[in-house]
This record gives sequence, structure tokens and C-alpha cells, in this order.
Amino acid sequence: MLLKSIRHSLDELTGLLDQLSDKDYSKSCESLSNATIGEHTRHILEMFQCLQNGYDSGVLNYDNRQRNKRIQTETEFAKQCISEIKTGLQTENKIMFLEQYIDGLTMRIQSNYYRELLYNLEHCVHHQALIKVAVLQFENISIDDNFGVARSTIEYRKQCVQ
Repeated sequence: MLLKSIRHSLDELTGLLDQLSDKDYSKSCESLSNATIGEHTRHILEMFQCLQNGYDSGVLNYDNRQRNKRIQTETEFAKQCISEIKTGLQTENKIMFLEQYIDGLTMRIQSNYYRELLYNLEHCVHHQALIKVAVLQFENISIDDNFGVARSTIEYRKQCVQ
């Protein structure tokens, strides 16, 4: 179910990118402190890439992102990255160590692959909600009402309707 939800969120993102020109993708949005849809997309994708890159070694550091400008300026390249992320999703859970540099010290705590996948899914949805704000500046873009809405909120809303 977790992998299905991740694929769904990434497919939603691809659906949005299919509708954007590179110019609109890279356009600053005042409501997002002049960030772009591309910058938020890059951030989402690079977090997933960090997790994939750390899977074999079992050590993960989200601060070691590439910050690849092509992801945030070229929709086709971003969609290629999404496809690679979806292909690289692992089905086997394993112990991993989350590493982060804080106040001059490197911290390392135990986690696991599924927990980090779940974190990345929630992180993705959060940034999709921000992207949704930027999409409001475009009249010709169509996204699902649940784009950027947490799965738990969607389920809660369904219960309220009944």
C-alpha cells in the first residue's frame, strides 16, 4: 500500500508537469516567497533520490542532495527522474541509519527503509500542497482536488460524507 501511495503521488506530480511549460515551471510565485514549482519538485525528488542512493549502504543523509538545477528548470528531465524513482523503489524493508550534521556534530540514528519511504511520501504531499498554491496563478492547469492532501485527510473527508 505504501509503494502504491508513493507511485500515485508521483504520478500526480507527473500529470502536473505534463501541463507546464519549462517557463511556467521555473516562474517565481510571490505566494511561495518567490520559490518556483520546479524548486519544490526538485526538493521532493532529491529526497527520494537520497533514500535510493543510501539503500545499499544503509546510510542516508538528506543534506547530501545534488541540488540539480535541471530538475527545477526542465519538466522533461524532472519526469525522467520521477520515472527512475518509481522504478527504483525497493520492496524489502531494512535497517538504515539516518545521518545529519547538526551544530558541528554528525548525528546518526537508526531508522528503516519503510519508515523513510513514509517520511518521503508525507514530505512529497506537503510540498505538493505548496505547489498547489503556485498552480493557482495559472488558469489552464487542471489538478485533482486531492493533490497535496494527506491520505488521512482524504479518508477523514470520506467518512464525513457518509
